[in-house]
Amino acid sequence: MASLPLHKRARNALLFGEAGVLPGLFLLLIVLLVLTQPRFLAGTNIVNVLRNASFLIIAASGQMLVLIVGGFDLSIGAAIALTSVVSASVMAGLPGAGVHGAFVISGLGVLAGLGCGLAVGLANAVSVAVLRVPPFMATLGTMSVANGIGLLLTNGIPVYGMPDSYVAVVGRAIVFGLPIALYAAVIVVVALWGVLNLTRVGRYIYASGGNIQAAAVSGIGTRLMLVTAYVLSSLLGSLTGLLLTAEIGSGQATTGESLMLESLAAAVLGGVSLRGGVGRVELVALGAIFLLTLTNAMDLMRVDTRLQMIVLGCVLAFAVSTEVLGRRRQAVRV
Repeated sequence: MASLPLHKRARNALLFGEAGVLPGLFLLLIVLLVLTQPRFLAGTNIVNVLRNASFLIIAASGQMLVLIVGGFDLSIGAAIALTSVVSASVMAGLPGAGVHGAFVISGLGVLAGLGCGLAVGLANAVSVAVLRVPPFMATLGTMSVANGIGLLLTNGIPVYGMPDSYVAVVGRAIVFGLPIALYAAVIVVVALWGVLNLTRVGRYIYASGGNIQAAAVSGIGTRLMLVTAYVLSSLLGSLTGLLLTAEIGSGQATTGESLMLESLAAAVLGGVSLRGGVGRVELVALGAIFLLTLTNAMDLMRVDTRLQMIVLGCVLAFAVSTEVLGRRRQAVRV
């Protein structure tokens, strides 16, 4: 059999390098669950895994964008929580009756929630791209502010009173056997894949993360790429917050509090480089599904939640170690 052309072999090697051990680990996990946990294949269980994975896929996709440009977003969980509180408060506080009234109220609540994400994203972008604040400190600050605002607005009490139609349709509806959140996640993944692989903006985002000085010398608006990444990350966080709020039926200042770390874990598992310039949204989605499948497996085996945290931490450490070793091997080959 004739060997592959050099450029195809290089492309396949790059894809395998970005995927790392994730596909093999995921396949092994599925096989073990099928053999040892018959309840895993139950329809309701699969739907629950996909629903929960959908929230993480959307949040991790935003985290991926920031990591690609060489940044870091600690505030995405706070953006999710603030969106939940503000959108629910707006929906619960506006008078309205009938189908049209509920539709208008829901729309205003969604816009208010997305406005929170936009505000958080712009704050991060200005701090990092304009003021040159290190991403860790900039997003840590916005995380504290957003969390504080959410707690002040609610005093830690969940906000109820959203339109029943919003909760029923967005949060709990099943279409062709799948939840609405999964369709939203698929749209996000497909849209980001198209932007990153088929547009000039995508090439500029990768170039800015790979070598920001070289990108700037080449005429790329690196500040604009940083702003784009941080704003999109927070907006995707807001979308996650809106979907989570609809699912639980209330706005809470603690909504999505674990998604910041989980989104980082999913992105790193999906092969996104912590040094910037590398990342594929489809692999990030696979990383999110792997994490939620692993969590579901431990739930089915009734593993203590404290032990689950240890296992997930070990998985993240393993993923980071694999990424670092892969980079070292590439450097040696060069």
